[in-house]
Amino acid sequence: MQKSKWIATVASIWIQCSCGPSYAFGIYSAVLKSSQDYDQSTLDTVSVFKDIGANIGILSGLLYHAVTYNNRTNSTSRFGGSAGLPLVYLAGAVQFFAGYFLMWLSVTGVINKPPVLVMCLFMFMGAHAQTFFNTANIVVAVQNFPDYSGTTVGVMKGFLGLSGAILIQVYSTLFDGNPTSFLLMLAFFPTLVSLLLMFFVHINPGDTTNDKHHLNDFSLIALIVAAYLMIIIIFENIFTFPSWAHILATTILFILLSSPLKVALAAQKGEQQTPPPIMAPLIITSETNEGVPNDVQVEMNLLQAMGTINFWLLFVPMVFGMGSGLATINNISQIGQSLDYSTAEINAMVSLWSIWNFLGRFGGGFVSDIFLHRYGWGRPVFISITQATMVIGHLIIGLGGNLYIGSVIVGICYGSQWSLMPTITSDIFGVKHMGTIFNTIAAANPIGSYLLSVQVIGSIYDKETQAGGGSCYGIHCFMLSYFIFAGVCMFGFLVSLVLFFRTREFYASILQRRSKQLQF
Repeated sequence: MQKSKWIATVASIWIQCSCGPSYAFGIYSAVLKSSQDYDQSTLDTVSVFKDIGANIGILSGLLYHAVTYNNRTNSTSRFGGSAGLPLVYLAGAVQFFAGYFLMWLSVTGVINKPPVLVMCLFMFMGAHAQTFFNTANIVVAVQNFPDYSGTTVGVMKGFLGLSGAILIQVYSTLFDGNPTSFLLMLAFFPTLVSLLLMFFVHINPGDTTNDKHHLNDFSLIALIVAAYLMIIIIFENIFTFPSWAHILATTILFILLSSPLKVALAAQKGEQQTPPPIMAPLIITSETNEGVPNDVQVEMNLLQAMGTINFWLLFVPMVFGMGSGLATINNISQIGQSLDYSTAEINAMVSLWSIWNFLGRFGGGFVSDIFLHRYGWGRPVFISITQATMVIGHLIIGLGGNLYIGSVIVGICYGSQWSLMPTITSDIFGVKHMGTIFNTIAAANPIGSYLLSVQVIGSIYDKETQAGGGSCYGIHCFMLSYFIFAGVCMFGFLVSLVLFFRTREFYASILQRRSKQLQF
């Protein structure tokens, strides 16, 4: 099969669908706790290493840069070589298998119970593997579709957000009621998928004229898969599915997930039949970087980027936006209990979080592309919008309003920042070191979660439960915490607004340059 950026995109989508086991921790956490004789605080400690591993991908960014930009001899791409890309996926696959297989050996008793810190290392490896796949898939997508980086990052991040629900659906079909086998599945399934598909992922931007049409088809498929998963999740929470129903639901899911290949083949065939003129990617060089603040440059490395004001204007809002979003999902069960929601209602909210997360990840990139190309709006304005909207969501939760509505608002806004942040990173700092830079900024997620979940929610909730025998019921349990969340997100809104104004002329120049290219 001929290699093309469309086949590469399909391979990346399928890898993204398999590489999010960190979102399915709740499936096997109970058996991990019981088999290792952990108390809740020890299990939470292991879970923290999951969050750290899944969000700190600096090593994956450095490896990606090393194998692509230092390996130009076997590639015609102006962005760097593709020959070394399999090494990135291989590094992720080895960690995936090692982390989850060693956890499975521990849970089944094949090896002696490891010390807690060793189990934390196993968890870290399994979660950290995700960053290698995510980095390669996202950076390749941005390089292959430079004109619509927001849309393609939204698609990649969106399918990653759905991967937890996809893996759980497979688990429900094959191993329902046996979470130990789920750990073994996690050791093999993502590893094999990545090893089988990694040679199809490569950098080849080529023609860009009809990209939007076919990218919209990928986007539509993502929305259909999300809607289908949402329906299945709701039905499974209401009814007891027999085995044949699980098999049927999973079969339909895999048929839907195979449909991107049809889009890719159609796009590839169309380009071969009527190849339009090639348009240069919208890359801002130092000679054309006019009207932009001095520290907005392209192709910066990590240290250069961290030396700019714009890096920190992006990092700080991520600490508050991502941190408060992750703190919300980490504590959604306790929040629901304090507000007298039933267990079934809480479980439904937890399951549906992946859908809201997906909608944000997909929508943030897609919408920002539309407004950039039509009106020249800088992407940072959407960081400001999501931060301001999160203020509303946090106030709804803090005031004891409808938790469904509050979790939907926070979930969508949290997800949108995951697609906006990498895209803004590539816009402002260039694609050459994009993997390293956006993975460094992604460290804001666990940092924010620690500050807002442990230091704010944890400490305040513990004080409220001192008089309640370990449990807290009523609006007061989380009111102060979510007022603080609203306050820090308002601050994040103001900081991101500064970034928007600093880069406004830069983004306007992108629209002007694209208009000239279209006229040409």
